Amino acid sequence: MLTPQKLDRLRGYLLEQQANLQQQIAALTDASQESNVGLGNHMAEDATAAFDQAASVSLLRGHMRTLQLVEAALQRMARGTYGKCDRCGKDIDFARLKAVPEATLCLYCQRVAEL
Repeated sequence: MLTPQKLDRLRGYLLEQQANLQQQIAALTDASQESNVGLGNHMAEDATAAFDQAASVSLLRGHMRTLQLVEAALQRMARGTYGKCDRCGKDIDFARLKAVPEATLCLYCQRVAEL
């Protein structure tokens, strides 16, 4: 069971992660809107720009997915269900939550899910 102090600490991690992700998403969105793919003077320049744009889109999608997980964890905190495994219902170890604050599965269930 999570003590109020541990829960506050994890909430701080999640809020910090949320703010960082929102900043990174905004920066990547701004950068992708400034793309000039296909406007270069050389095919190699266009290929590099297209690769960079694809990498940015991939990064943006990953950040957006992680932000959804973080916000879902904050909602579970508000409901009082944070720190319980979605699969078995047992408490998720504090060390796991400290490493991955948005975790929804205990370590055992995570291993089973990855098989």
